[in-house]
Amino acid sequence: MISKSLEEYLKTMYILNKQNGNVRVTDIANKMNCTKASVNKAINNLKDNNLVNYESYGKIELTPAGEDLAKKILEAYDIVYIFLHEVLNMDEEEAKSEAESIKAAVNDNTINKLARYVHKELGLFSLDCDYDINKEKCRECARRAASKNLKQDNMEE
Repeated sequence: MISKSLEEYLKTMYILNKQNGNVRVTDIANKMNCTKASVNKAINNLKDNNLVNYESYGKIELTPAGEDLAKKILEAYDIVYIFLHEVLNMDEEEAKSEAESIKAAVNDNTINKLARYVHKELGLFSLDCDYDINKEKCRECARRAASKNLKQDNMEE
């Protein structure tokens, strides 16, 4: 298990990779508003946990385990954000800020229960399948069902 701050670095690396196709220490430092030394320390910790591959001044790549964990982190944030914004009708910016704080403070069991509630409340589908944020299969299932329902809603309009 890694710290919440390392989770943020991992999430940032994943997002930058998806946006730019590559990740550099400078990009991470700029995105997270921190020093390159902090980024290098985080990268080395992530490397020690087999979540990234990196050689000094080289390309930063997430390992399959790192990519899976980054997806899980993003999914957990999305669940909390959707609950705050869509269910509680919070302002978008406030919901984003609060989602970061709440996501960092709750465990996976709470996220799983919140996910089931959010999907049921929004009428997307029932997550009575023992949804577990730790399983890629469950996260993919949730995304597919949400996407399918959005397409159906758009067709009805």
